[in-house]
Amino acid sequence: MARYEQTSQFAPSWFSALESTSSHGREQRVRSFVRLWRAFMRARVFIAGVLLMLQAFVVLTGSGGPPWLVALCAAHLSAALAVLLWSRPIQPGKPVRLQWLLTIGVDVLVFGLLQTFQQGGINYTPLFALPVLLASILGPLVLALGTAALVTLYLLGEAWLSAPLLSDISTARFLQTALTGTGFFIVAFLANQLALRLAREEAVAQSSQAAARTQAQVNELVIESLSEGVLVVDHDGVVRSANPAAQGMLMGDHYPHAAKLLLSARDSWAGLANLVTETFTLGHPLETELSIELDELTTHRLFARSRLTAASGRHGGLCVLFLEDQREIEAQVRTEKLASMGRMSAAVAHEIRNPLSAITQANALLDEEELSPAQKRLTQMIEQNAQRLSRIVDDILNVARVRPDQALTSQPSLPLDQSMRQITHEWSRQNQAQDLLSVHAHAPSVMVGFDPEHLRRLLVNLLDNALRHASKKRASIRVITQSSASDRVRLSVWSDGAPLEASVRRHLFEPFFSSESRSSGLGLYICRELCERYGAEIAYQRAQLDQREGNEFYIVMPAAEGQRLPVQQNLGYPDSVPARPLPPHSRPGDPPLTIR
Repeated sequence: MARYEQTSQFAPSWFSALESTSSHGREQRVRSFVRLWRAFMRARVFIAGVLLMLQAFVVLTGSGGPPWLVALCAAHLSAALAVLLWSRPIQPGKPVRLQWLLTIGVDVLVFGLLQTFQQGGINYTPLFALPVLLASILGPLVLALGTAALVTLYLLGEAWLSAPLLSDISTARFLQTALTGTGFFIVAFLANQLALRLAREEAVAQSSQAAARTQAQVNELVIESLSEGVLVVDHDGVVRSANPAAQGMLMGDHYPHAAKLLLSARDSWAGLANLVTETFTLGHPLETELSIELDELTTHRLFARSRLTAASGRHGGLCVLFLEDQREIEAQVRTEKLASMGRMSAAVAHEIRNPLSAITQANALLDEEELSPAQKRLTQMIEQNAQRLSRIVDDILNVARVRPDQALTSQPSLPLDQSMRQITHEWSRQNQAQDLLSVHAHAPSVMVGFDPEHLRRLLVNLLDNALRHASKKRASIRVITQSSASDRVRLSVWSDGAPLEASVRRHLFEPFFSSESRSSGLGLYICRELCERYGAEIAYQRAQLDQREGNEFYIVMPAAEGQRLPVQQNLGYPDSVPARPLPPHSRPGDPPLTIR
């Protein structure tokens, strides 16, 4: 169609109402114009073929007419075929004389000769309607009226030559010719105006279609990006459409995009099917809470709302279901609680600090007295725990306050492997997990700018979480340090626990999010806050270690300023990678893992 991307010689009227629309709509109108032009050219070929057969029949039967009319009709058919096959529409504003001679002019000439030399009572006057319509629909009004005037003048001249003047036959013939010419003028004018109106209507329709397509694309983009699931279901329970969020809630990554689903196809979807049925039966919106089991590991708790569309057609309206993951709703509630906790913790911290200061001062006064060694140890324990409590209050205040993240560069450097060994030794002794824990220190000379107490809290939180879900087999928990880049080091805590659900992984480091009812959900959130404070990153992945799969929480932290580290080769542990979002997938058949 590229060779047709030019308009005909008749384009001024066709395009006069369409100049202000888009280039895409103009291309569509050019194609429509070309199709209409070719339809007229095919009609010319058909009429020329009929005339040729008619004249051949007249000559063969000897019913009248000179034989050269057959040659004339054959030439007319050849010209019509040539225009159809080899002529192309030309750009607007080009000279129209040649195209006019090859189409309208040839038709008027041939029909006129047939009308003049007709014999046997055949009337060819109705054929003049073809060039008149061709000029009226595809050309400007001037060309249409000019063609009608030319046909009328020819008919008047033919009537003047065929009958004596001032006779009854002449009067009737002139009257008939005048009426015919008037009809041609009316047809030319009405056809031209109708073509203009249709062109304007087409422009408006195409503009509306373009706006509708744009709006549909916007709506589709908005629906696809919603975290809320949207399902469109008919009376039979057939899912007509589903956005990605709804697809994940129904079937996870195994949603068949090329096929439509029945809500009655799975037992776990019975709640949705009943909701749709009740909505259609009652005729008003409903809402309910339900659960959908994707597999033995994953269960989605959903809050579903139904809405009915307006009935259209014999099949009636559709039911639109809006699905919200209960975990996300609960996460939003927890986030709001965090904001409330920020305001409350500031007041509570001040109330704690006042008696804590009194305890510290009283202990200092008591320590000045002469005490026995046992009493001395007690005062030291009071002092150490008071300082620890003060630091915990400061940390909770820092977590609760909403302030820009900034790395603390003034912290003293500490050896990572030595600190890690000391923390893991104390933790394993307190939790009686010497046989469960395996330590792999491969960064002996690495210094990190991390507060010792914060590093201890970070590592203890991850170890406590690993212990809760490990298999309790030997070396089921492993702590690994390894150089990750020339200026970064990787600290990871691996356990052979079961994989995490996808819904848990999405909110893993959010505050107050936990899959355990007795947990506060602040453990991993505080770990992330502590890492960000020192320019480190924490992430989760499903990793394989010694042919055993498990959960790995790893931290990539910068080495102390000015220290460059040799990048170590693969030590048999998971390759060192920068912290990233939660990418791995769980293995089927493993029980779900709860997160503290």
